[in-house]
Amino acid sequence: MDGTRRSDIRPGLRVLIVLKKDQRTGTLTEGIVKDILTSSPAHPHGIKVRLESGDVGRVKKIMA
Repeated sequence: MDGTRRSDIRPGLRVLIVLKKDQRTGTLTEGIVKDILTSSPAHPHGIKVRLESGDVGRVKKIMA
């Protein structure tokens, strides 16, 4: 799953996100979803989330 649909994401999931500062390089950060920040049902660049670590970014991959 690529993280563009809000219905696929819920708190407690392990995901890979791209932080705002890493958008140019595409560096991914792994963590556990704490809050879902995007209110729309889908977003082409990924749903914006806050991880338990406090990092905020867009979901690029949902880990199984």
